[in-house]
Amino acid sequence: MIKLDNIYAQLYLDKFSGSVSSVRFLDPDTLVQLRPYELIYRGQLAQQTAPDELHWKMIEEGNKSQIYDITNIIRSRFELEKLEFLDDVSEVAYLHSKDMLTDEYFSHTSPTKGELTDRLEENNISYTLAGENIAANYVDGIAAVEGWLNSKGHRDAMLNEEFTGIGVGVYRKYYTQNFVK
Repeated sequence: MIKLDNIYAQLYLDKFSGSVSSVRFLDPDTLVQLRPYELIYRGQLAQQTAPDELHWKMIEEGNKSQIYDITNIIRSRFELEKLEFLDDVSEVAYLHSKDMLTDEYFSHTSPTKGELTDRLEENNISYTLAGENIAANYVDGIAAVEGWLNSKGHRDAMLNEEFTGIGVGVYRKYYTQNFVK
């Protein structure tokens, strides 16, 4: 994090290439709201207001769009084809994100819905290859993608040249990417 006058620049680093992956600029109010840092502070911090259901839907849709866009931007850096956004696969991803929060687990395997392949087949989605990335409790979709980029297995899934389509599902602070060919 770098302070530039009254703006903060948060640098995301790609630990595999050793380069800057992206830069996020935040004003002071947004910085305090997102809190993308560890902090020990004695005093009164501004309190976050919990979003209502309508605002959660807007936040989830925004995160979903950002995850899709940023994933394709990263793929383009590695000269890979853009992934097609698939609504039906996104619904499977969304249901998995919601299931993880509702049933209080964090895994690629749902206690009630099974593996990714089970969930895709249950929803009559045809594919020849499938993969999945999951994340939880990141401040937003941007941070989740940066986290996946810096994790070997997740990075391999995002940069797999065989995948042609993607579904993204966000429920609260649970994020799922489902990749298919």
